[in-house]
Amino acid sequence: MKIGAPKETFAGEARVAMTPASARDLQKLGHDCLIEAGAGQMAGFPDAAYAEAGVSVVPDAATLWAEAEIVVKVRQPDEAEMGLLRKGQTLISFFWPGQNPELLEAATAAGSTVVAMDMVPRISRAQKMDALSSMANIAGYRAVIEAGNNFGRFFTGQVTAAGKVPPAKVLVVGAGVAGLAAIGTATSLGAIVYAFDVRPEVAEQIESMGANFVFLEFEASQDGAATGGYAAPSSPEFREKQLAKFRELAPEMDIVITTALIPGRPAPKLWTEDMVAMMKQGSVIVDLAAERGGNCDLTLPDEKFVTDNGVTIVGYTDFPSRMASQASTLYSTNIRHMMTDLTPAKDGVVVHNMEDDVIRGATVAHQGEVTWPPPPPKVQAIAAAKPKEKPKELTPEEKRAAEVAQFRLETRNQVALLGTGAFLMLVVGAVAPTSFLQHFIVFVLACFVGFQVIWNVSHALHTPLMAVTNAISSIIILGALMQIGSGNALVVILSMLSVFMAAINIFGGFLVTRRMLAMFQKS
Repeated sequence: MKIGAPKETFAGEARVAMTPASARDLQKLGHDCLIEAGAGQMAGFPDAAYAEAGVSVVPDAATLWAEAEIVVKVRQPDEAEMGLLRKGQTLISFFWPGQNPELLEAATAAGSTVVAMDMVPRISRAQKMDALSSMANIAGYRAVIEAGNNFGRFFTGQVTAAGKVPPAKVLVVGAGVAGLAAIGTATSLGAIVYAFDVRPEVAEQIESMGANFVFLEFEASQDGAATGGYAAPSSPEFREKQLAKFRELAPEMDIVITTALIPGRPAPKLWTEDMVAMMKQGSVIVDLAAERGGNCDLTLPDEKFVTDNGVTIVGYTDFPSRMASQASTLYSTNIRHMMTDLTPAKDGVVVHNMEDDVIRGATVAHQGEVTWPPPPPKVQAIAAAKPKEKPKELTPEEKRAAEVAQFRLETRNQVALLGTGAFLMLVVGAVAPTSFLQHFIVFVLACFVGFQVIWNVSHALHTPLMAVTNAISSIIILGALMQIGSGNALVVILSMLSVFMAAINIFGGFLVTRRMLAMFQKS
């Protein structure tokens, strides 16, 4: 099959659906590749690179659409491109069938097949083709970079000779792929990050990335797993509590990044005009949902402006295109994986298996029939979180009873230990000479003192290994101190050397422990 990638016609779109590297992989599947002249120029892929990879460079879009049996694109086709689509031809691109019913009707009338990359089901097997996630990942990263470009301070806190700079506080609304990418980027830059999502199962993901999960006390929890990995629409009661929490956080936040989207619906309004008014001068809002109307009331798609109170609102809709080379590489890889599933024998023959969950889910038109919407995925994208059992609160009587039981247990253990020690001492005293018994008692006392002084130090400040070595060193010091008063000069010298070397071991142990603990500290 001939696979062709035309130059994107959408204004300002710099991405391309085929790179030289992905073309080589497609050729290994038995396909021939075509590219329109200049299609990859804005993404950093010149025509010469395609020619070197064995791709045929055609002069214009009309020639490409006429020769290619499979056309791969980034954006949905415009009216002119839909006019070039013919019967039996396959189009693979972002298509948004719910928002573009007229394009879906035109593709059906033409008798062509349309594989919408935005409709790839979010199941484990389809992750390699999930173009929405790969583009959202770039958008989340780029959102933080744009926020930093418009923010007047450091992200990380600093203490310098010129003064102290507090760290920026960042709130990420929505912890999908874009939100998690934004959280990771902001955290790595040193900001204090807060994140909110209506799906409780993502709380652990947020906290594992070093952010603080904004929790709402609300019994009717949402479950995003039922909607294919996306958040479900919230109830009015939940929304009111959600907005109240955001109003509480608005005066403290320096940067707000909103990413909340629901498939087939306008973006929910989560950051209202009064919240913007509460924010500090110099704060930044980056609305990743601007293309679907925006999560902020004041967002203007494709524009950046500053409000009367000094808040910068960024409503760009082309974040992936602003990193065209990286975005094209990831998207073309998603296309290549889709073609791998469509070419199971790797012989250049496309088998459009509508029994395959992934292919069926992504196909919105096939052989003159509308196949959208697809059946729901058979497996959940995210397993529902298991409810955590709350620890039982003890009554004062139960706490008192537990303390008494613990005290009695410790008392029995101590009495048993002392009784066993006394019995052993009596046994030794009955058979040992007096001179040996005196030294033996000193040795036992030294062991006991060393154990009580050193071993009981918390391991959080003193590693178990150092506790043992320092306990032995303390025994040596106590024994040496007992001999320093001896009349024999040699014994005194050896005792002093023993104290000196054991002291070095003890102080050195604490120093090594301090350095080990410093390895686990952030600063």
